[in-house]
Amino acid sequence: MTDHVLVPVDESEPSDEAIRFATEQYPEAAITALNVVDPRDAFAGASIEGAMPEEGILESREQHAEQLLEGVREDAAAKGVTIETDYVVGDVSRSVVDYVEENGVDHVIIGSHGRTGASRVLLGSVAESVTRRSPVPVTVVR
Repeated sequence: MTDHVLVPVDESEPSDEAIRFATEQYPEAAITALNVVDPRDAFAGASIEGAMPEEGILESREQHAEQLLEGVREDAAAKGVTIETDYVVGDVSRSVVDYVEENGVDHVIIGSHGRTGASRVLLGSVAESVTRRSPVPVTVVR
């Protein structure tokens, strides 16, 4: 029996589909929506000379994560479903696996962007990485 489902979320349609799938397939389980703030994104605008990013960028991304998760909670509540939310800062796939291990999660449901071929190889796949490294079952939703 699945007691605690983790759904990594961002602002994508596959993420929305993963939440929908989790609430439909596991109505009795505790569901946690997790957003990962990747600090590398905050440094993406830094110059090649190694200048630091503008002050407050990481804090801004954390506030954005809180707003995103508030929206996820509100959308679920409108459908009569209670979802817990959390965010962490770190590498996305590693943070998801760490969260699973540290929080008693027994199933992960993750959206896939459906990349194939060269784009998947070049860009990597968070869903694939989580699937390979997770100590619990993972369902990938398209």
